[in-house]
Amino acid sequence: MDNYRQLMAFIWAYEHGSFSAAARANDLTPSAVSKLINRLENRLGVRLIQRGARQLTLTEEGGAYLKSAQNVVAAMNEADSLAEAFPNRISGVLKVRTMPTFAQHQILPWLPEFLDNYPSLSVDFELNAIYQDDFDRGVDIAIYGGILPSSSRIATRIGDSQWITCAAPKYLEKYGIPNHPHELLQHRCFHFNFSSNWNNWDFMENNESFIVPVKPIASFSQGTFLRDLALKGEGIVRLADYHIGEDIKLGRLVPILGDFSSGITEPQYIIYANRKLQSPRIKCFIQFLQQKTKNKPWRIY
Repeated sequence: MDNYRQLMAFIWAYEHGSFSAAARANDLTPSAVSKLINRLENRLGVRLIQRGARQLTLTEEGGAYLKSAQNVVAAMNEADSLAEAFPNRISGVLKVRTMPTFAQHQILPWLPEFLDNYPSLSVDFELNAIYQDDFDRGVDIAIYGGILPSSSRIATRIGDSQWITCAAPKYLEKYGIPNHPHELLQHRCFHFNFSSNWNNWDFMENNESFIVPVKPIASFSQGTFLRDLALKGEGIVRLADYHIGEDIKLGRLVPILGDFSSGITEPQYIIYANRKLQSPRIKCFIQFLQQKTKNKPWRIY
């Protein structure tokens, strides 16, 4: 900071022709200007200004240094001008990490509208069913549900989802409709192949909750494959309403064991690193997502 003040004092002295004039124009004392220039010359090890009785004259070194100093100030002013536009400029690349099924069924439908609104912005999606804190490697936003690990990240709730046990009409016609959750043990079921609460098929009876230890005949890392198998009539699945809500509304999948529903819902969050000094590209996506999810479009009940 002192080096910058020395540089500016030198430029002011040249522009105003004297230490006293430079001091008056910049709310300093003549001695303060003189001391700054003395420190600059001592630091550089060369005389920049010849002090005369009535005027200042640049030495040869002073003339060369003046051009460089003016270039430095011009570059800093240009940088400041660019930075002043940052709070209102929505451009660059936005990196979003979320669940594949949420991206496909809840983001993809309105993503073209978002991109049309912000033509200078591009969005890079990283899809993974399991939440990881990847903000330190460039992720701007994460969208996940359930219990999040404790951290300093900001998590804003955008809604909740319900997990629904269901099957296609074709399957239920062929294998019958289970009348009790424990009958699932005799049915063809599919679930995820990683450790998750999503594999806990929870139910309630007589005000007591219980989990049926379903034994899947196949398991996958992506819910899309579970849904596809269910739609083909191959078995029973338990998936989130944001994933299969439209299938249920259209009758492609049928909820079962509703009388034993636990009623447990899973919160959905939008997660970001910092609430302060937030990039405009992050703000606009958060606002757009909140607007699109405020009425919980995936809810079927």
